[in-house]
Order: sequence, then structure tokens, then C-alpha cells
Amino acid sequence: MPLSRSKFNPGVWKPAIRATGIPDDHHNGMHVLRHTYASVLLDAGESIKALSTYLGHADPGFTLRTYTHLLPAREDRKRRAIDTAFGEDQAANDGSEAIDGLETA
Repeated sequence: MPLSRSKFNPGVWKPAIRATGIPDDHHNGMHVLRHTYASVLLDAGESIKALSTYLGHADPGFTLRTYTHLLPAREDRKRRAIDTAFGEDQAANDGSEAIDGLETA
């Protein structure tokens, strides 16, 4: 069953915020969760068109205008694409051996 903001916000979210002692203001409102959701999906590479659908926006252009500042920089996207294509995992690759396990000259 879908949750409506008009019920979730006063019935669940606001009481939870107050119980933690976090300020109950616009910086900690439900809308922040929506933006967090969008930013996590964009960082993971989700398309603007798909995100627009998930958020219920009628126009992907609106989604793009709203969240364009969260899109990874072009240079970063290119680097990640090349790293992925060559199987690079920067966190796991300490440089001590080749990606395929073979030593190189």
C-alpha cells in the first residue's frame, strides 16, 4: 500500500524527528529524503528519464533542471567508464599485481 505524505509526515516522520532531538525544520523534512533518494540514484548512474518516472515528474526536463548539479562531472564519468571497461576496481587494486592476476613486464 502506497504511503501518502499527508499521513506519513505527521504520523511517522515528524514524531521520529522530534524523538531524536533533531530540529524539526525544513532542513530535516520529508523532502530532504526525496532529494537524498534522487542523489543516490544519480550517483549510481540512473538516467534522468527513469528518475523522473520514479519521482512522479511529468517532464524529465524538470528533473534534469532540478538535479543537474548532482550529476557526476563529465570527467569523472569518463574515468569511471574506462575503469569499468577495463575491470578496474580502484578500492581493491593496490597496484601490487595486474587486474587479471598475471604479472607484467
